[in-house]
Amino acid sequence: MKNLVIVESPSKSKTIQKYLGSDYTVVSSKGHIRDLAIKGKDGLGVDIENGFKPEYEISKDKQEIVKDLQKQAKKADQVYLATDPDREGEAISWHLAQELSLPEDAVDRVTFHEITHDAVLNAFQNPRTIDMDLVHSQETRRILDRIIGFKLSKLLHNKIRSKSAGRVQSVALQIIVEREKEIQAFKPQEYWTVDGVFKKDDTEFTASLVRLNGNKAELHDQAEADTAVAACQGPFTVSAIKQTGKTTAPFKPFITSTLQQEASTKLGFSAKRTMSIAQRLYEGVDIGHGGQEGLITYMRTDSTRLSNVYMQAAREKIEREYGREYQGYYRIKNDANAQDAHEAIRPTSLDNEPEKIKSYLTSEQYRLYKLIYARALASLMAAAKYTGQSVTLEQNGCEFTASGSRLSFPGWLKVYGAYYSSKDTVLPELQEGEQLKAQSLKASQHFTEPPARYTEARLIKELEEDGIGRPSTYAMIIDTIQSRGYVELKPSTEKSRTKVFFPTDQGILTTEKLDEYFSSIINRQYTAQMETRLDEIAEGKESELEVLTEFWNAFTPLLDNAYEHMEKLQPEQVGEKCPLCGGELVYRNGRYGRFISCSNFPKCRYTRQIEDKEKEKPEPTGKICPNCGGELLKRKSRYGTYFLGCSNFPDCHYMETLDGQVIVPKADRYARRGRTTAAAKRSTRRTSAAKKTTTARKKTTAKKRTAKKEA
Repeated sequence: MKNLVIVESPSKSKTIQKYLGSDYTVVSSKGHIRDLAIKGKDGLGVDIENGFKPEYEISKDKQEIVKDLQKQAKKADQVYLATDPDREGEAISWHLAQELSLPEDAVDRVTFHEITHDAVLNAFQNPRTIDMDLVHSQETRRILDRIIGFKLSKLLHNKIRSKSAGRVQSVALQIIVEREKEIQAFKPQEYWTVDGVFKKDDTEFTASLVRLNGNKAELHDQAEADTAVAACQGPFTVSAIKQTGKTTAPFKPFITSTLQQEASTKLGFSAKRTMSIAQRLYEGVDIGHGGQEGLITYMRTDSTRLSNVYMQAAREKIEREYGREYQGYYRIKNDANAQDAHEAIRPTSLDNEPEKIKSYLTSEQYRLYKLIYARALASLMAAAKYTGQSVTLEQNGCEFTASGSRLSFPGWLKVYGAYYSSKDTVLPELQEGEQLKAQSLKASQHFTEPPARYTEARLIKELEEDGIGRPSTYAMIIDTIQSRGYVELKPSTEKSRTKVFFPTDQGILTTEKLDEYFSSIINRQYTAQMETRLDEIAEGKESELEVLTEFWNAFTPLLDNAYEHMEKLQPEQVGEKCPLCGGELVYRNGRYGRFISCSNFPKCRYTRQIEDKEKEKPEPTGKICPNCGGELLKRKSRYGTYFLGCSNFPDCHYMETLDGQVIVPKADRYARRGRTTAAAKRSTRRTSAAKKTTTARKKTTAKKRTAKKEA
């Protein structure tokens, strides 16, 4: 083997192999191959007393992969590490180099921000050494997260039965809880508005009362509103007409956060789903050109920079298809926290138009790719132009205004208009001094609204603006706080389709306890400052040891104080006695939800499920089961459909539809195909593990007996 190339993704390896040819063998590590060990003091895998020295171990599911990579590396003349171009990718390459015994100064690291022919070949012509500053930054983040994750989670689980805490996830939860408390404390205030409907030349328009007797119209109740309506009777005079011109600049091309926000609001994708689809578009899709091809640039980025090659191609396309007047001027505008390590997210080739390759993509891939393609191209187009008009109508001290606007030049909206809400509001031709009579005057009651709950998009924007987390972490943060049962993402009302975050009681309790005992480190400012320091480590400006030492010295006394003073939450009592030992029955939370258990656990192991009062009970049908003679009962499935099942279940698995068609159980269907259900596999594994444990115990007992006799 001449050259071995290691990437982290199997699908990515296929695309790269296509470009490199037969002199290279491209294989995958399938992500990280090792992580901090779960051993040592408190199982941290970090020797805190010895300069926070980490101890790594190969993940159990990667041991065979590593052995295979080691064999292939020994046969190769040259090994190249081509993992993703970010801190995680750099760390994966370093771990691979360690396990494959590659020289520390080996020039074997290649990076590319798009998986295209030219980008890949250029990267292999310019390899470099592993950037240890990036590795140290990732390592520091991992150690911080391990310390907080293990120690703080253990505390909260012991004291208030919360599942976990985290350096960033707890701040995200804090933001949601703070907003909920603002909403609960909000007191709505009544106010009224008055609108008039006017008509000229068959064109109706609405004007709103803005000033009353020279002062701003502030109507607090119905009496004031009725007085204003009564004062506005009679013809209105057009007192002023103002022509305006407005331009709307194009949006910048996507970075990770804006892609997640726009995909959420325009496509209905979760942040996690968006990143999964984007990952596949980046790694490569077969679009009929003889193998897989990367369709977008690297999707974890916080830079809006575009390459000169892409901008030149885009300008030519814009002039060719829309005209020179549609070309725009592009200026990079990055956030202060942006690292600018990669380009913005864009298509790798403008020739791969969404409609041309639609048949090769899944529906979700097509929709996301089309959004990315349109955004990147539109960012290089001219601004959209609007002509506007504002009209003032007066009558007896009442001043009403109406505004209209019309798109006069679409500019970038020619490409991105489908994702941009903009409607023309047309006013009739009016002249100053002419009079109009109101078709109707209406007073309307309103109440001030509380601040809105966070959608996924709004939460990501908040995290980004506060400098909390980084592009690659937003999806994971949101997924974690949901899976821990701290928040629920659901519609705000029955009629609403927009899902927002509601904190659960456990989420609120967790935040309150963290605020009480760890407010100096679990807050927006501290977390953002830590992200900045991690960036400085990546740039070689900050010391890994110094950052970890300062954190540890601040964290340890807070943890000790919390263990000493945080009150332990007692389980909620059911109000019944345990039928086995007479102890109090309490509610507990388990892997599969809430259940009832004895308060004397583990001495008494009595448990039972909580009866779901809303769950429909099986309904007798009078029909006889053809298998065992039991009665068939009408039952409701987990999917909300109905079927008939035997009353002797689980001894008898007979089922049929309401129409009488026999339903073959999944276990039987799998058995016919020579396959096993997941439940059966788990049962087999448990049985096998139990047998091994029993055998091991017997051997240990036999050894002890032998040793006793010999003694």
